[in-house]
Amino acid sequence: MSYDAVLTTRRCRNESYPLCSNGKDDHEGEADDISHLEGHSHRPPELVTLPHCYKDGTSIDWLYEEAAERERRHQLHTLHGLRGLLTLTFNSVQMWMVIIATGIGIGVIGAWLDVLVKWLGDIREGRCDRGIFYNQTVCCSGLDSGEVCTSWQTWSEYLNITSIFGQSLLQSLIYIALAVAFSGSAAILVKTYAPYAFHTGIPEIKAILGGYVLDAFLSAWTLLIKSLGLALAVSSGLSLGKEGPLVHVSCCMACLLSKLFKQLRQNEAQKRRILAAAAAAGVSVAFGSPLGGVLFGLEELDTFSKETDVMWRGFVTSVIAAVSLQYVDPFGTKKLVLFGVSSLTDDVWRAFELIPWITLGVIGGALGSLLIKLNIRFAVYRRNSILYQWPVLEVVGVSAITAAISYLVVFLRVQSSELVANLFVECEPSRPDYHGLCNPTALWRNIFLLVLTALTKVFFTAWSFGMMVPAGIFLPTIAIGACLGRAMGLIMQGLHRAYSDAWIFSACPSEQTIPCVSPGFYSVIGAAAMLGGVTRMTISLVVIMFELTGALSHVLPIMVSVMTAKWVGEAFGKEGIYPQWIALRNYPWIPPHEYRDMNERLTTESVMCPVAQLVVVEGTRTTLGDLDQLVQRYDFNGFPVVQEEMFLGFVGREKLRLALEQLLSESAPTELARECTFSRTYAASEPDFIDLSSLMEVSVLELRTEVPLELVVNTIHKMNLRRILFTQRGKLMGLITKSDIVDLLTVHLPHRAALADFVENRKG
Repeated sequence: MSYDAVLTTRRCRNESYPLCSNGKDDHEGEADDISHLEGHSHRPPELVTLPHCYKDGTSIDWLYEEAAERERRHQLHTLHGLRGLLTLTFNSVQMWMVIIATGIGIGVIGAWLDVLVKWLGDIREGRCDRGIFYNQTVCCSGLDSGEVCTSWQTWSEYLNITSIFGQSLLQSLIYIALAVAFSGSAAILVKTYAPYAFHTGIPEIKAILGGYVLDAFLSAWTLLIKSLGLALAVSSGLSLGKEGPLVHVSCCMACLLSKLFKQLRQNEAQKRRILAAAAAAGVSVAFGSPLGGVLFGLEELDTFSKETDVMWRGFVTSVIAAVSLQYVDPFGTKKLVLFGVSSLTDDVWRAFELIPWITLGVIGGALGSLLIKLNIRFAVYRRNSILYQWPVLEVVGVSAITAAISYLVVFLRVQSSELVANLFVECEPSRPDYHGLCNPTALWRNIFLLVLTALTKVFFTAWSFGMMVPAGIFLPTIAIGACLGRAMGLIMQGLHRAYSDAWIFSACPSEQTIPCVSPGFYSVIGAAAMLGGVTRMTISLVVIMFELTGALSHVLPIMVSVMTAKWVGEAFGKEGIYPQWIALRNYPWIPPHEYRDMNERLTTESVMCPVAQLVVVEGTRTTLGDLDQLVQRYDFNGFPVVQEEMFLGFVGREKLRLALEQLLSESAPTELARECTFSRTYAASEPDFIDLSSLMEVSVLELRTEVPLELVVNTIHKMNLRRILFTQRGKLMGLITKSDIVDLLTVHLPHRAALADFVENRKG
């Protein structure tokens, strides 16, 4: 029988993704126990259940992994006596060992990064006379309020430069030179040693937790370079943050620790449960927000909604990470709160303040959508321009431009974390006036500088987020919102001072000593609105901002601004920044929200790949040679098996490849013509045929073509299916895969898959 007679060779697309091809080397130890074709039964040998081997770029067979895990647990419970007790105990303990170690490790790494970033950032402006390894905070510790710190010296003071022009020139040159050195070093490290260490890592983590395989993204080199490069990139002054990348760092650590245990190393489902807990710990350390980390995993990563035990592990990991961070105490405050807020008002919000809060929400939603669109356009432009060939040069150039412009604007010159910390606090007599923010005579100058800072940061962030350096977007987004919120607060404060007798301010205290408007309060509201407009987070964002500031009175205004920002942002586009980058990279990730068919008429028949475009196997009779050519020619995940167009089942490529290797390993070339069948009934009537029916998948989901598309999409998402086959009266009609669903849900995005080969090409 010819090859063309048994196979339909028109292809629609790869059915899922190719599996790894080195299975022979992985299982060659089993060869001695397997009988071969000559002189033996024509049934293929029973294949031992072995863990799947996945290459990067493939997707997990969740049904297989869950079945293997159930079988493993069943075998564990069949053990008796002391051995059974010890085995069960170790099986339950090993995951907790990894979780506890990950929590402690990411807490220590997060604290170390805080200290390193602060020191590298401060050294761009000066040094401590007690030693170069002291940052400004430590160098000036122990002073009374209002006392001038003489231990910290600018570089011009340290080098005894007296002229004003010479001081300005020296300070700016050192500021720019160190910025270029830090960012350039980070880019060289990433490009040379760990290409997967660039960017934030959250889009990849979302895809991995959804079943995508990308082991190189979680390697030891990636962990090292991501941590070191992150400190260098953030301290260079680029408009980037370290919060998002800490999720990637935490997952790298959890993955490496899980490899110490064979069972965790071989089970992809268990590995992803650990990664989900590690991701929550990363957010916990990034913001000092253990509860916010758990809610981030629930809302943004869609990892806890299906299994409550995963949420419990994430909660434990977040708490341990937060305790470790507070024990190290990198801020020297003995507190977990990153940006403490203070209020001079009576903490009672007034009805007129709903107007500026909602206004900030509108601004945050609109400006957040603008930032997303700019960032995507810049990323596509970078990919298609000469900058793609010179990533290090791009980083150096952007860093130099950013440093030069930032040095001219007082609010841009400092690190984003320091800027946010000062914008969040109120003006108090015991606090120094931060660059004249508390000076009522400089009201409009401060408003202009704050708006200018925010708009400049929007452009810098949109360009920098995507360069060849580790980069997060949380902190620069918070800084943009904080600037706009403080400006709004100053406007409201100025209006109250000018028109205190107006009816709109009638709810304000009559005593002039009690301020009615708190600009720092508005800064927090603006930060939450802007972050909500970029990420489209809601519940987890409110909790993170509350734990970030420690101000319970701010919760209700934050909720109002976040709600408004989400509504306004979704008017310009439903997806936040991370789903947009997932679509850019064409990862097989399905959004967590349920798909709704607005037409309510679409059926799967209009979207599925019809049988005429599928590669199918004739299940009644074929030859070993035909099957061998099939496996060698196509890298699909599997093939439908039919008998005169009637659907028999589905055979996985990996199972078929292993069986053919076992059957043909010592056979003569003439044995390639031996006939085989996937029908057990046919094999019983033809004893000379090789029975391959045991190779077909046990669990195959079949539906009719009339099923609504909405049901199919939600079924694939909730059941983590690779594919669904469609039949009509037993006849195979077509097939739909997870990739088809991803394409369907992202078809409206104009730049979908524009960066699909970005990392792979950069590795070369």
